[in-house]
Amino acid sequence: MALTLVKGQNTQLDPGLIEVMVGLGWDERADAGDDFDLDASAFMLNSLRKVRSDDDFIFYHQLESKCGSVQHQGDNLTGAGDGDCEQIKVNLPNVPADIERIVFTVTIYQAKERKQNFGMVDNAYIRIVDLAKNEEIARFDLTEDACVNQSILFGELYRRDGAWKFKALGQGFDYDLGVIARNYGVNI
Repeated sequence: MALTLVKGQNTQLDPGLIEVMVGLGWDERADAGDDFDLDASAFMLNSLRKVRSDDDFIFYHQLESKCGSVQHQGDNLTGAGDGDCEQIKVNLPNVPADIERIVFTVTIYQAKERKQNFGMVDNAYIRIVDLAKNEEIARFDLTEDACVNQSILFGELYRRDGAWKFKALGQGFDYDLGVIARNYGVNI
């Protein structure tokens, strides 16, 4: 049974875990108006909490890290359907040793132009799945904390004392993906 996390809580992952899938999901509210395009991204960060190069930014235009350890499974332009809207796979043993954390964000494409925010989105979540067992390990359901924001830092995988952990972040920002990427050192 999956562990349900609250904002700020973390959990240690099984040391034998090889590959995880980070699933991100959401539903647009029926009264929200125009179609929503939410985009999941991953930032592979070093000890300075920066990308080593632009290759460590995985998103809808760069679906795989240069080392191949992080793979975005494709952009869902509408969020339609049941289950995860977007998925990112992480092969934990193959993550380079100088990467200390992988941060997962979701941004609303053209949020300001479309006057959209996370208050218009229901059932937003991030979950970690053990791919070998096809078993959900942990899940964090976003609450209304970020209702006026256009981007969310949902969670992060990070190393501590040689072990991988997952932390539920749920931190909202009124920035687009470009600003977040620049903050992590990506050249845009």
